Amino acid sequence: MITISEQAQQHFAKLLAKQPEGTHIRVFVVNPGTAQAECGVSYCPPDAVEDSDLMLDFTGFNAVVDNESQPFLVDAEIDFVTDQMGSQLTLKAPNAKVRKVSDNAPLLERVQYVIDSEINPQLANHGGRVSVMELTNDGVAVLQFGGGCNGCSQVDLTLKEGIEKELLNRFSGELSGVRDITEHQRGEHSYY
Repeated sequence: MITISEQAQQHFAKLLAKQPEGTHIRVFVVNPGTAQAECGVSYCPPDAVEDSDLMLDFTGFNAVVDNESQPFLVDAEIDFVTDQMGSQLTLKAPNAKVRKVSDNAPLLERVQYVIDSEINPQLANHGGRVSVMELTNDGVAVLQFGGGCNGCSQVDLTLKEGIEKELLNRFSGELSGVRDITEHQRGEHSYY
């Protein structure tokens, strides 16, 4: 579930050696599955461990993950990096904002996952977003744009050269194309 590098394990072991006996680290996600999701690490005294928590064994310590955070910490990585600027603990959780779906989930869920985890973060830089509204019987993903994408003069380029190419590459043999059903209206909300 969570990978903790050797350097990070040594760092946590040193920190925990100064804490009361039996203290663990807790890895968690605040607002999991939302655009505001943030990951964190904190001390976890023994009396703060819940029955539903997942206990992960590492060298010299245990990491505790609450039940709600577990699916959003799949493939998470914690590292401790030292460079010319000093030392820094890094936590990468690619599924914190969007719950990872299994490879055998329905196609609609897998397509929406790719959109939510990879495409929407890029569109958000311009105030936009996109959602899958349906999948047709002939394999076309019907999309709806919103935010800054609604009325944007570059939406056709984004759709065909960006989103469609990525989705057709990812779901080769399952998707045949994409179609935009947004009624684009120009206005102050759009970027030109």
